Amino acid sequence: MATSPAETAPRLASLPVERLWNLPNSITLLRTLAVPVLLLFPALAASRRGSEAMAWIFIVAALTDLLDGWLARRGQQVTKIGKLLDPLCDKLLVATALVVLLAGHRIPEWGTPMVVVIIGREIAVTGLRGFASAHGEILAAAWPGKVKTLLQNIAIGALLFPSPQWGLPAHTVGLAFLVAATALTLWSGYGYFASFFAQEGARRAPEENR
Repeated sequence: MATSPAETAPRLASLPVERLWNLPNSITLLRTLAVPVLLLFPALAASRRGSEAMAWIFIVAALTDLLDGWLARRGQQVTKIGKLLDPLCDKLLVATALVVLLAGHRIPEWGTPMVVVIIGREIAVTGLRGFASAHGEILAAAWPGKVKTLLQNIAIGALLFPSPQWGLPAHTVGLAFLVAATALTLWSGYGYFASFFAQEGARRAPEENR
């Protein structure tokens, strides 16, 4: 039996309305402002001050990911739009930084496959999580993915700095962390797909036994 508009209206009115412009979501959106700034890196890479400025911009932007998550949990402001925006902004920031590092020759040509693997994995896992969510399944973040993100941020920050920095070979350190991040990227990506197919198998088993 069809529901009349008069009956539907009270139900819609009773649904909780989430605020887009709360503080955590605003910080998440502000993080995206670092993306167009990072696009200037190839032009500024030859300047030591320009490199340092870009590195600090990325570091501050990456740290806001911890801040908005902490504020959302502390103030009970976790929203569905926030859960969507936060990982998308993170992936956009990381992908942009990796591409400009390639363009600025801070990542050598032999590192191109690592960049492709990292960006490709992010696209694949994002699509998989969206597909799973549409079917009522949740793919929770596991510790390899969280460690992978940390290693990626350390690698990118080190590669954005001019080398040497503070007496350390920043680019060598950055490439080492990028190799480790790529390995964890493959591992954590496999974990997401294995978890998804395990859930799918468990869901379909009762149907096949009928």
